Amino acid sequence: MSFRSAAILPALTGFAAILCGSPATALARDPGGIAAPSAEPAGASTTRAGGSQFGVPAHATQQRPVITQLSVPSSSTVGRPPRVTFRIDEPGVGTVAAQVTVTNLLAHKVVISLTLGWVHTGRSVAVRWPSGASLAAGSYQVSVRAHDHHGGPLLRRAHASGDASFAVLAPAAAPAPAPAPAPAPAPEPGVLTPAQSAADGAIFPIAGVHNFGNAENRFGAPRGSHVHQGQDVLTAEGTPVVAPLAGTVITASYQAGGAGYYLAEHTAVGFDFMFAHCMAGSLAVSTGQSVSSGEQLCKAGQTGDASTPHLHFEIWVGGLWATGGRPIDPLPYLEAWEHASA
Repeated sequence: MSFRSAAILPALTGFAAILCGSPATALARDPGGIAAPSAEPAGASTTRAGGSQFGVPAHATQQRPVITQLSVPSSSTVGRPPRVTFRIDEPGVGTVAAQVTVTNLLAHKVVISLTLGWVHTGRSVAVRWPSGASLAAGSYQVSVRAHDHHGGPLLRRAHASGDASFAVLAPAAAPAPAPAPAPAPAPEPGVLTPAQSAADGAIFPIAGVHNFGNAENRFGAPRGSHVHQGQDVLTAEGTPVVAPLAGTVITASYQAGGAGYYLAEHTAVGFDFMFAHCMAGSLAVSTGQSVSSGEQLCKAGQTGDASTPHLHFEIWVGGLWATGGRPIDPLPYLEAWEHASA
């Protein structure tokens, strides 16, 4: 070996040591055979996701108009469209071109299209509907569209879409005039009037909270092959039923398919009273017994064909269920007695 060879050998040996050194200093190779560093130089980013990291400027996000307020009433009446106001904002932009449309949601048809031109941003704008604009009853949607001077359209968001729905309602029908009160029945010869009976001390037959129901509970209401011969007084089961006037009990019995537990009373003024649907086991009087005004007769129930607790009350003149006897409307008498007892 010459001196030159001996001098080169240590250098080659050192270079081999570099190539075969520890993994921390070894060089990696990609599949193409080009050596690449196994790690980034100190302080360098390991992410190569954007061009700006390699000196390429990123594109600035373009501003767009945004609707920040849209006010539309939830409903209006047939005729002139409702008042609509809106506001559009866009930083650094003074005006945007705006358009408003109204769509019939059922017909899927635009019924009003109004171009507003350039409107100021940052201000509330009230829509001025064209003369003659009118809406029929139905469901509608008002929509605001806009773009700025660069053509940037309205930015729509879930809470600021520029759309709002409303209903157009038909005007309420004028209330029907209240029916004139029925004229008081002409007094019959020998028959006590409601006012006279109240003046004589007649007592309301239900000793508790009550009401007179509706038309189905009235005297004369249809009942299949016959008509209702009394007035129902609705009350809670167990409410005491009392005699309006003094008299004599002419019957106290039970009828399964109709009156249930019932009783009838004859009075000295010529009236016969009938009380039906008494609570089972509540009859407090018997046939032939004399009773005084206000004395308890039974308790309200729903026996027989009753579907709810109440007293079925009848007033007869000329005899209860007798030839020539007939029922009369008890309601005027009940109302007079109720008023007198208040």
